[in-house]
Amino acid sequence: MAKVGAQRAAVLTGKSKSTIQRAMNSGKLSYSLDQNDRRVIDVSELERVFGIKPESLQAGGASAPSSSPVNSDIEKERLALEIKLLELRLENAQEQIEDLRGQRDKWENQANQVLLTTQHTHKQIEDLRAEIREMDEKIKPKRNAAQGSSEKSSSAQSVKKISAGNQNANTNNSPASRFMFWKKAKA
Repeated sequence: MAKVGAQRAAVLTGKSKSTIQRAMNSGKLSYSLDQNDRRVIDVSELERVFGIKPESLQAGGASAPSSSPVNSDIEKERLALEIKLLELRLENAQEQIEDLRGQRDKWENQANQVLLTTQHTHKQIEDLRAEIREMDEKIKPKRNAAQGSSEKSSSAQSVKKISAGNQNANTNNSPASRFMFWKKAKA
């Protein structure tokens, strides 16, 4: 096959000239020296290491028509497989989006339910507080009256207790007084 320099090799492969030179220096790409001691690369070696761009072959001329139908069929198959792969990825992404939307809707409904419950509970609390205030207002006069009468009765009871205590203090616990008690009790 034909041999080309580093610049032409870069054009054929679509790589940069420095990439071609690095591959030659590392031994990845074999080369030979021409009569002017310049490094030249066999085109088949370029194809082995980097692959040849189809556009550069068509621009080059002679070898393009023979390999073009085979390359185009392979390229079509590769593109068809890539399209199928992308369609599968798109379908998976759409399913994930639908799942996430469903989850979002569930969370949103749950949050709304909690909010409504909280608002309802606060309303109930306020209603109960208002009822308690109303009952307190109704009961207040009765409570005040009951407290006033209980104070009077408690003071009367304390007076009775004091006088009863005084009576007990006047009694004599002598045996003669006990005898008199039994005598009165029998009579």
